[in-house]
Amino acid sequence: MLKDRKIVLGVTGGIAAYKAVELVRRLVNLNAEINVIMTKNSQKFVTPLTFQTLSGNRVITGLFDLLEESKIGHIAVAQWADIFVIAPATANIIGKISNGIADDFLSTTVMATRAPVLIAPAMNTNMYENHTVQRNINNLKSLGCHFVEPASGALACGTEGLGKLADVDDIIEEMESVLSKKDLLGQRILVTAGPTTEFIDPIRFITNRSTGKMGYAVARVARRRGAEVTLISGPSTLSVPQNIKFFSVKTALEMRAAVLDSLEDSTIVIKTAAVGDYKVKDVCSEKIKRERANLILELEETPDILSEIGKKKGDRIHVGFAAETEDLINNARSKLKNKNLDLIVANDVCMEGAGFESDTNIVKILDKEGSIEELPLMSKEEVAEKILDRVVKIKTGKSKRSE
Repeated sequence: MLKDRKIVLGVTGGIAAYKAVELVRRLVNLNAEINVIMTKNSQKFVTPLTFQTLSGNRVITGLFDLLEESKIGHIAVAQWADIFVIAPATANIIGKISNGIADDFLSTTVMATRAPVLIAPAMNTNMYENHTVQRNINNLKSLGCHFVEPASGALACGTEGLGKLADVDDIIEEMESVLSKKDLLGQRILVTAGPTTEFIDPIRFITNRSTGKMGYAVARVARRRGAEVTLISGPSTLSVPQNIKFFSVKTALEMRAAVLDSLEDSTIVIKTAAVGDYKVKDVCSEKIKRERANLILELEETPDILSEIGKKKGDRIHVGFAAETEDLINNARSKLKNKNLDLIVANDVCMEGAGFESDTNIVKILDKEGSIEELPLMSKEEVAEKILDRVVKIKTGKSKRSE
């Protein structure tokens, strides 16, 4: 989403200015193009040379800087931007923008841009909670500006509380969200992700190689596109996506209970979770010792959640996944029909770059009409975008038929 995007980053005078350096580095790695504007006070914390070296572009520091010989700087930058980000944003710059004051390059350019503006405040807790600052923030929100809320923790001034600059990952995620189309507004999407675990004894368990990366990507992208998202995840080390409802489960029975609790309110269900098909029939209450001879584990089937909710489908759009090692298309078609799915996303987990633990995937999307869309190697977020494009197409078709 941020590849080839034109980003203007405004850096204001606070100790958190050093974090803007990492933000620029990350954006460059995402192949975005960046122009940095620094206020006079921000240069007391970080030098313009640092940002120039990382961004590859000259840093703008003065009100009358020219980008090219014939262009007025702030107008050219304002028109160039796809998104305008201020991080960190002090109470001073927030107050200026809210009250229409344009007395330096940054505030002037914000006034002139028609690009979306994303503001990441960072300041002392008392300043952030001050009535005037909150009034200015609320005013800017009402005017269409977007905000990344500050984090809570130890501040440079020695106090503890709300006011830390949001994590770089959170700022980038919000940039992605601001730039995403909002074609899923009003939809309530239930996503399952990760593996399930079935205990053998209090220490050991049966599981699979799923990491949850695909499901978490679907949840992030759906939220960016305007949906209300509920993510139910088995054990995973991944960070929980922002601004979603999240439920952590372990076993297939826990996954089933959580899904059924959330099903009624959902308009779309996307089940990426690798739910274990079997569990140990008799779980030992004590650790099984190595010395125990002829150990045999008797297994029994876990609930077929996908099939169960397929029988309760109603008007919901229902998407499933098929991770296979052989006869991919036939196995996926069978699952598509038997589980009452609208779409199934099939992948051969033996292929390099596909399946579990990878950041990429190679999938085929099958629908009820018999068509197969083959996607090349791409990131799991790109796969998520393609899946949601198909969901929107189905939703649009249903809406037209009901008119």
